[in-house]
Amino acid sequence: MKFKRERKQGSVKVSDLLIAWFEEHHRDLPWRRDYSPYQIWIAEMMLQQTQVKTVLPYYHRWMKRFPDIQSVALASAEELLKYWEGLGYYLRVRNIHETAKILVDRYSCELPPDYSQIRALPGIGAYTAGAIMSLAYNESVPAVDGNVKRVFSRFFNITADINSSANLKFLWSKANELMPAGRAREFNQALMELGALICVPKNPACTVCPVVNQCESFKLDVVDARPVRRPGKKITPIEVSLGVLVNQGKVFIQRRPENGLMGGLWEFPGGKIEVGEKPEDALLREFSEELGIEVNCAYKIAMIRHSYTTFRVTLHAFLCRPQDPAQEPQLRAAVKCRWVTIQQLEQLAFPAANRKLIQMLQKRKFKERVAFNAQSAR
Repeated sequence: MKFKRERKQGSVKVSDLLIAWFEEHHRDLPWRRDYSPYQIWIAEMMLQQTQVKTVLPYYHRWMKRFPDIQSVALASAEELLKYWEGLGYYLRVRNIHETAKILVDRYSCELPPDYSQIRALPGIGAYTAGAIMSLAYNESVPAVDGNVKRVFSRFFNITADINSSANLKFLWSKANELMPAGRAREFNQALMELGALICVPKNPACTVCPVVNQCESFKLDVVDARPVRRPGKKITPIEVSLGVLVNQGKVFIQRRPENGLMGGLWEFPGGKIEVGEKPEDALLREFSEELGIEVNCAYKIAMIRHSYTTFRVTLHAFLCRPQDPAQEPQLRAAVKCRWVTIQQLEQLAFPAANRKLIQMLQKRKFKERVAFNAQSAR
């Protein structure tokens, strides 16, 4: 791809100011050590919708287990999900797996230094492709993420929705226009770092910003009013009943379909509570409808609350026993099932709310009750 060279802002190049600031103030992040294309790719995939401080421990664990593209391609989807557990947006890790296989088969285990080829890989959009091309290969390709959007919305005083198609086109054009020849790696990172450290969403540190004198929003004293966004989606409350079905000292779990919300993760069976329905009644109905078995609810283990991007879950968890221990569950929504010990739950990937419940199950008091159930079933 061909891109135009930078324009000047007055008598000072904005890029020079940003790069000088970045060279002095940038964070020491592991993927910045040698700018390996593989490490840049994994870091950028993890950083989507996720802060650096959250990503770092995941990144270190991942690189220790999967040091290169081939190790990712050879791993099972279940193992990759386990290493991703807690980061959310699980489609990202499935796309990483598919891309790794393609890179092994077609590109000799390397990310190609070609924008169009990288852009065509599963899960790699315009931003991620730009980040790989500029950071790993220092090619003059813009990379506009959420931080850059915020910086530019203030710098250029964009008064309309920052995510409108017209404004997005403008942002990418400006990122391209300001980029200095041969300095894409430093320039793109400087913009991202400025948004992460200085031009933050609330209470930006304008007094130490390297380009404050050229910032239109600062001149007009409207920094706090930028960026302009459409109202966000309302948070939807959801009530769910969930059953920890125990038989002979083991717990029943099922695996969600690959496609869809939290695809491929393991979970305890259950479902949404209908209007006017008691949590226990909802759970009995779900076991009957989804697994074709009848159970008894022994007691309530916990009530867990967990927030996702667009909904907030209140999860009512019950200890259950099958009415007929010999009856085999029939999967009507899940794709796999297992009977596992409490200890084995730690080896598998679960949604965040289920993981909170597992931590409760691993307490001694609950283990003793499971052991008692195992003895009484003999």
